[in-house]
Order: sequence, then C-alpha cells, then structure tokens
Amino acid sequence: MPKRSSTLTPSSPTKRVKGDVSQGRLDSFFAHTSSMGPSNINERTAGPSRRNSQMDDGKIAFEIAKGEGLDIETTRRLEQTWGSKIAAHSSEVIDVDALDNELQGTSLSPALKESFEVSKSVLEGLSHIPYAVKVPKTSQSKSRGNFSSPTRIQVETSSVSPSYPSLAGDPITLSSVDCPWNPVSPPPYSFLAYTLSSLSQTRSRIAILNILTNAIRFVIQHHPQSLLPALYLLSNTISPPYLSIELGLGPSIISKAIRHVSGLTPVALKRLYNSTGDPGDVAFEAKSNLRTLIPHPPLRIQTVYDSLLNISQSKGDGATKQKQAIVEKLLVAAKGEEIRYLVRTLSQNIRVGAVRTSILTALARAFVLTRPPGMRSPPEDSPYFAGTDLIGEVKENPNIENKKTAIDTARGIVLEKFASAEGVLKKVYVQHPNYDHIVEALLEFGLEQLSDQVKLTVGIPLHPTLGSPTRSLDEIYERLNGLAFTAEFKYDGQRAQIHALKGADGRLTVKIFSRHLEDMTDKYPDIISLVKYILETSETQSFVMDSEIVAIDPNDGSLKSFQELSNRARKDVKLEDIKVSVCVFAFDLMYHNGQVLLEEPFRARRECLSRHFPAVDPGLQGAARFAHVECCESEDGRENVEFFWQRAVEGRSEGLMIKLLDSGEVIAESSTTSKTRRKPLPATYESDKRTMAWLKLKKDYVTGLGDSLDLVPIGAWHGNGRKAQWWSPILLGLWDETAGQLVGVCKCMSGFTDEFYKNLSARYSEGSESCSRNSQWNCNTGGLRPEVYFRPQEVWEIRGADITLSPISIAAMGIISPSRGLSLRFPRFIRVREDKSIHDASTPEFLAKMWRDQEGRGRNTTGVDDGELVDADLPGSSGEEDDDTEITISS
Repeated sequence: MPKRSSTLTPSSPTKRVKGDVSQGRLDSFFAHTSSMGPSNINERTAGPSRRNSQMDDGKIAFEIAKGEGLDIETTRRLEQTWGSKIAAHSSEVIDVDALDNELQGTSLSPALKESFEVSKSVLEGLSHIPYAVKVPKTSQSKSRGNFSSPTRIQVETSSVSPSYPSLAGDPITLSSVDCPWNPVSPPPYSFLAYTLSSLSQTRSRIAILNILTNAIRFVIQHHPQSLLPALYLLSNTISPPYLSIELGLGPSIISKAIRHVSGLTPVALKRLYNSTGDPGDVAFEAKSNLRTLIPHPPLRIQTVYDSLLNISQSKGDGATKQKQAIVEKLLVAAKGEEIRYLVRTLSQNIRVGAVRTSILTALARAFVLTRPPGMRSPPEDSPYFAGTDLIGEVKENPNIENKKTAIDTARGIVLEKFASAEGVLKKVYVQHPNYDHIVEALLEFGLEQLSDQVKLTVGIPLHPTLGSPTRSLDEIYERLNGLAFTAEFKYDGQRAQIHALKGADGRLTVKIFSRHLEDMTDKYPDIISLVKYILETSETQSFVMDSEIVAIDPNDGSLKSFQELSNRARKDVKLEDIKVSVCVFAFDLMYHNGQVLLEEPFRARRECLSRHFPAVDPGLQGAARFAHVECCESEDGRENVEFFWQRAVEGRSEGLMIKLLDSGEVIAESSTTSKTRRKPLPATYESDKRTMAWLKLKKDYVTGLGDSLDLVPIGAWHGNGRKAQWWSPILLGLWDETAGQLVGVCKCMSGFTDEFYKNLSARYSEGSESCSRNSQWNCNTGGLRPEVYFRPQEVWEIRGADITLSPISIAAMGIISPSRGLSLRFPRFIRVREDKSIHDASTPEFLAKMWRDQEGRGRNTTGVDDGELVDADLPGSSGEEDDDTEITISS
C-alpha cells in the first residue's frame, strides 16, 4: 500500500504487494488465531492488563481530539463509532480509511487535522493484536463488522526515508539557515539516521568530519535543546563513561522484539541474520514490508534518547519485559534507515567512523560557524568564531580533499579558528569528559568561556597519560638525547585514578576510577579506608592521584600476581570479606588542595606527591597500604639504570616506565624529508595522549627475551573505532597433534600495520571461502567465541609478556591444570611464517614447557587471562602501526 498521507484524506486505490516469500511471512504473522499453535496465541495476543491499558489510551485519544477543538457533534459521532469498538476490545479489523472517511465533510483546520492524526497514534499498541491490520476492500469486507480471517493483506513498505540535503559538502560554504525538517518540530530521528547512513558510506576522514559538522550545525541553529541527545546517539553512548549507566540489553531481548514486531519465526530470523550478519540489517529487512495499524508520528531524537535511558533504568522483577516493550515501541514507530540504526544503537555497535575524536572536532567546528539562536555573537577577531563577513569571503573549493589545492586567505583564517576551537574543546573534554556539562556551557557561553566554565573536577575522572612503547634502553637514551629522566617499576596491577575531597562539613568523598574511567569505588573499600585515614591525619583537603593497585602479602608486603588481584569481587565488596590485601603505589599527582598541577613538569608534580603523601601503613583492619613506586634516576648513571632494568626483568614487574623530569627539546627527523629539527617535548601531564615523555619498556618488547610462539589465525571479531572496517582482535590457535585439531589460545590486536589489516581483510573477506560465521573447520575455540571463523591456512610468529593460567582458553588443559588452560598475555604480532604449515604450529606441550620455564625463572606468570579485549582507537595515532592497544578487563 502506498505511504499514508499525513492529512485526513481518503486512501487511494492500491495494488497487492508481490513476492511470495514476504507475503507468506506476513500471512503467517497476521493469520487467524485458529491457525496458530498455543504458543503463538500467547505470544501474539496481548494480556488483559495490557489491552485494558491500550483501550484507555484509545479513549484518551478522543479526549485529546475533543480538547483540541473538534465540535461536539463530530466528537460524539466518533466516540459512538470507534470508542465502542475500543471499549469492547473488538477483535474485528479496524479500517483506517473508514476512520478517515468519518471526518470527510467536517470542517477542520490543518492544525486540528494534524492534532487528530497524532491523537490516533496512541492506538499503536493495537498493532500487536493479530486482527488489528488494514485489509483490502473486497466484496467480503465492505461493511464494517464482516472482516473474516484475511488470507491476504496489503502492506506498505517502511523503507521510504525523508529527503534531506547532502551533509558531505564543505561546512564553511554550506548554509544552515534552511531547516531540513519541519521547523516547528524538534529534529526527527530520521535526520540522525540519515547522518549515520551518510557516515557509513565513506571512509574519508574529511567527508566524515564534514557530515558530522553540518549535521551538528543544523541542530544547533534550529533546535539546540536536541544537541546533547544527538551527541550521545552519534557517539553510541547514553552517559559519561564514568557513570554506571548501561542499557543492559542482551541479544535475546532485541531478537524477541524484532520477532514480535515483524512476525518472523526464530528460524526465519536466524536465516536472515546468517545472510546479513548485522542486527540492524536484520531488523530493516524484517520490517521492510510491514505497516502498522495507524501511521505513527515521527520518532524524535530526544524521544529515542529518553527511551534508551528508560531501558537503562528498568530494574528488578519484570525488567526484561519492560525493556522489550520499550524496544518494540521504538521498532513499531521506526521507518526506513531509522530501523537499521536504531537496532545498531540498541546493540551498541552503530558501525560508522564517528569516533570520539571526530565528534569533538565536528562539534568545535560547528560552533565556530554557527551559534544558537539568541546567543550574542562574539567579535570578528575571536579565535573561536567565524562571522558572516569572513565566511562570505571564502571561495568555493571543489577539491577540498586535495592537499595541493591552494587555500584562499579567508579560508585559511577559518581553518586557524577551527584548530583553536578543536584544541580548547578537546583539552576540556579529556580533563572533564561529560557532554552534559560541556554542551550546557557551549550553549550559554560559547567556546570563548568554555575553559572557565568546565574545569578539572574532583569526582570526574580525566583521561590518563599513556606511554609510548620502546624496544631497548639504547633506544630510550637515543630518543631523550641527554634529557633527565626517571625509571619506575611498571607494576603488574590495575591502574587507578583516586579522587578525594573533604567537604566543609567534614564529610569525605572518595572515588576510584580505572584506566578506562570506569567507576570501581565499590571494589576497593580498603582503599577508601586508606584515603580517609590520609585525609584525617594530614592537611590535605582534596587531591587527584594516579597510581597502580597491586596485590601484596599482608605479612611482609611482598608483591603478588595480578591474578591474585583479579580474584577479588568487583562490586559491593565488604571490608570484612576482603581476602586479598593491596598496596596503592602512587606515581603522579594532578590536583592538590584546589590547585591544578597538569601544567607543572613531572619533577614538580612528583615532589609535591612525596611531600604531602608519605608512605603509610594505617594498621587498620582491612585498610590498604600506601607507597611510592620504586625508581632510579638517570643522573645516577647508565650502569645503575641498566641494573635497575635487570631487577625489573627478574622480578614481578612488567618492565619500566621512563618519564621525562623536565620539559625540553629532542631532535626529530622529518617524515617527508631527511632534515632534522628540534621538537619540544613537554613533561606536563598530557591527558589522553601517548606521549614521548613517557616511554614504556616491557619485557615482551625486548628482542631475545624468551621464546616466541607460532600460532594460526582461526577467527576474529569486528574492530571498533578506527579499526571498524578491519578484523581486530584476531583469535589465534595452537596445533594439538593428539586431538588432530587447532585449539584457541589467545586474542591478538597488537603489532599490525594498517596495510597488514587491509590485506588481512582481503584474505578473509566475510562470506568468502576463507571466512564464515559458522565454524566450518576443525577448530576448538573453547570459551573464546569469535564473530567469524577463518580457514586455517597460515602461521604467525607471536611474542607475549608471559604465559598465564586461563579460565577461558582450553589450550594445554590437563597438562598444567585439570580445569584451566594456558593463554598468552599481551600477545604481539611479529611476522608471517611463510616457511611453516599449520601442522608446524606450536603445540600445547610447547606452551606448557614455556610456562614451566618462566616459573623456574621466577617471572610473573599468573596475570589473569584476557577476559575480553576491547579494541581501542588511540587519539593521535598515525595509523602506521598499532601501539600497545590491548585493554584487559579482568574476569
């Protein structure tokens, strides 16, 4: 059936939809209950309480219509004709066109017509009742009340999307004055879906930034209240990362919702998933030929975001049904591309290139070009605003992606403003990662006052500084070129950012965040006890500290393994239940007593840390200990530094962290010429940067340390962020001669170049003979469940930090432990072994021997296995080679 008009006009004649497969699927869904089995009846028929609620909503619809100005006679006629059907829970089909015909000849203004159309939409719940469908007008069904079990129904495709202008144009010259949607209404979700669809069709970073910038500009100019939910939906999140707000939607809930709305059987849905491989594509195909009883009002960006929040807040008994009901309501109202990206959002994988860095860049550029209505524009010389006069001087640049294209003076000025705006916004975000606070400040004060309004705040984690990997001490001395540094033990624990505040009323607030800004305060009541002791016995009122939490022996303070630490419960831990003691090894101080220390060199920050926070053992029952990381200064001489490194290799640390003490300059070679230049190297705390002022020297990075393994790629997962179009991580396997099969041992996502990723994706393209969603080859992956399986056909040389007992891997199970296998921690790709076949790959026996050897050397052998590897998109990465991007979530 053609798409229903938004006005109340009679339906035009329609043609029957062709296609036996789709029609048969719909026939099955909308068949009379007599042809259904009991389970289908229960599934497709709403319960009494639900129907009563829907009927009440139907009555309310007419009350709304009455209140909007319908005359008494028309309202009474409608109530008599349709209200009685609703009140009686009528099982006959409600003919939508007949309802429209009731209004013919009634004098209604366009606004009242639209109001009544919206009021009808509350009947959407009836679309779940099998009889509530639109049937063709035949001789058997001309009079209402004679709707026998239909054998054919007319349907309307939902793949038609509103027409929007292209968003890929140059933002500097593209006008955002004309609203792309109805200007009297908030922006529809279809506009956001159109934006996401446009992003998915390009890999060009310039095009991605243009699309995001233009989309955000339209929202800022025409409905700034929708900016915040739009940013969260574009970033595939619903809250700041440190808040424990999760959708909690399992695949089964989404699957049931799609089946309920579309009428597909589980078998048909599974078949559709096998052919498309994406939940969003499945939902789009499942609902592409389906229509609802009454046209729904368009989904709004705010509505979708609020629905996601409601899903996250559904707790306790009945939460699953509540979540499914919300998902179904969204799916029923969604149309076209909205369906695809709605389900991808619910699945937390929108599969577009809009990573956080791109969104922040686009947001900054949008505010340079566009200000919200009513905000006073800053002067033309503002470094964060391009006025209309300046933009008017910018020349069209059709070859904007060509770096050799000449840039006119006006465009150059705008680009400088872009750079300034991006710098300030990114700096604010990494120190205060909260879109709510940032958007509020931007809409009220603009970029000019953003830094003053949104500052580093105790209780809100900042993104930590990251270290760059190096291969040897020789490389470190060469890179730093005589600059003073300190070498610190890199403890094998859990990085923690500790926030503490003593209020004016004496109340103490303590927060502990992980490297990835997750709130893990409830996991460490012993550290909370320690921090309260420190605040009560010192003059410190507030601080933000960077540290490593390490398991220790409570008797002598000796270090224990990371696996010991991982054995602690993760939530709602009671102080009296703690069995694994810990020590907090502090190594940096970013904030103290109201003073932000980020711009201070590391030497000054470390001195402040030592002066105000001496090592302490509170001696309280269950309280953690506090100490400083053990270190060695470069001024002590290279011989002492090398001896310190040897201690790290032989001890229970992962290696060394080399940190520049004072800001300086290093000699850098140009990537395009052979010329060298002096490059500033700050020793400040660089949030969210992998800086050369922090160098990481780990055991597994050092050539010649331990044996490597020859492993076979046997599966993979879809990458995230920058690697969304590639396979990452890769599942690797050993050759088990006894079982005659490959056995999964670990995931790997480090050591690959972008070129290798591209070639890998070509060799194992999804759906080819070498890549399948089902396990077609003789491989045992144990508890590791890849999204796709690879045909075993090549061998890779892999080096790792150490061998670990694993609750997931089954490699070598029974050789070392009867219930646990072995896995490789922090695996890193070295090269492809073209001289070896898969039968020449390393064996479980060889892996077990490596484990015994490292046990004999007293190396750290018990770091917990992987849990789940998360693909990280590293800001500022050149893309030439991955750094150490493994993120381990302990199980």
